[in-house]
Amino acid sequence: MAQSNGLKIAVIGGGSSYTPEIVEGFIRNYDQMPIRELWFVDIEEGKHKLDIVGNLAKRMIEKSGLPIEVHLTLDRKRAIEGADFVTTQMRVGLLAARKLDEHIPIKHGVIGQETTGPGGMMKALRTVPVILDICRDIEELAPNAWMLNFTNPAGIVTEAVLKHSKVRSVGLCNSPINVQKFLAAEYQVPEKDVLPEFVGINHLHWVTSAIVRGEEKLPELLDGGKSYTAKNVPTLGWDADFLKSLGAIPTYYLKYFYMKDTMFTDMKASLEKDGTRADIVSRVETELFELYKDVNLDVKPKQLEQRGGAFYSEAAVNLMNSIYNDKRDIQALNVANGNTFDFLPPDASIEVNCVVTGQGPVTLAPKNVPEHVKGLMHAVKVYEKLTIDAAVTGDRGIALQALAHHPLVPSVDVAKKVLDELLEAHKPYLPAFFK
Repeated sequence: MAQSNGLKIAVIGGGSSYTPEIVEGFIRNYDQMPIRELWFVDIEEGKHKLDIVGNLAKRMIEKSGLPIEVHLTLDRKRAIEGADFVTTQMRVGLLAARKLDEHIPIKHGVIGQETTGPGGMMKALRTVPVILDICRDIEELAPNAWMLNFTNPAGIVTEAVLKHSKVRSVGLCNSPINVQKFLAAEYQVPEKDVLPEFVGINHLHWVTSAIVRGEEKLPELLDGGKSYTAKNVPTLGWDADFLKSLGAIPTYYLKYFYMKDTMFTDMKASLEKDGTRADIVSRVETELFELYKDVNLDVKPKQLEQRGGAFYSEAAVNLMNSIYNDKRDIQALNVANGNTFDFLPPDASIEVNCVVTGQGPVTLAPKNVPEHVKGLMHAVKVYEKLTIDAAVTGDRGIALQALAHHPLVPSVDVAKKVLDELLEAHKPYLPAFFK
């Protein structure tokens, strides 16, 4: 796929605290994916972080003894030009914007979360125009590149790219890889011996089958009330009777829908006590960057796994490796629906198992799609479609429709108040809405 003298990879949002994880993945997989140039690109506001984490990346590569050139730059076009893969891991408005996404809805009695509900919508409205701008650079400067997106909300961003650009793109999330790790740990087997089946869209999926060494273990897991979680979602337990009757293990993000009142109460209490997840992440990041500054540090620090997105980069490196080497293994990815789910449009982004080939992912239609999950998937997908339309046009009316139809928003009155306050708070990052 690439030139014989090695790959060029551009990481957009290179100043992210996750960067050491992706570098570790590149070092580990070098024999299968020989990288010639690694470009980390960021914006002026992220330059200090890019310098700190970029220098750690250089030390990690120097320690590995591999002939990878590392470039740190604010020049996105130079980074993208001639790249084989472009990964996006950015946060428009930085953590300060995430804090507003979480705090403002809570004030109005609505769940405030960075990818779900009003907060997720605002993140999408800020992010989609920037991603589409990056896509225009890729179309011009690296038309054969694959763009691997793990910028949140990953499903919405992936769908926007599918609809509004010609870039070959796949979205990915760390939630499915967490399921792999959970099943492997539960049954004490290597990850390659487990195969979960996913039905859903990003941050709204259900595990409808769990094959471990050829045997279906889902009924046993449901009987035992077993489910998986992540650092960024409260560990409040599921109702065991509900799980059993659901006949699937829901992603931890579905707690916001199925346990709305409990989750809201927990969020409100933590906002009053020591802040929302954004405040906690801010503190974790400050600690991480202090560690990264240490000139003697030349490995990924263990503390990085305290971030909710731990293993994102492992998922990204796996995907890159499989496309580059035409591995034909199975990974859960965000791809175009096609005719996989007949109740969603063909260009909707869905999260399901795919066989990853050198030509990209090929969707595997799930065997089991419970009737009772279709309605919620459809409702959230309608909100996502409207959100993309609003992001591209800057139309407040469409944004209001998106929010009013989101299952977590109780009324049009609340939708209007939350929307007005959030748009005003994020004005610098929403030029389309303030022409």
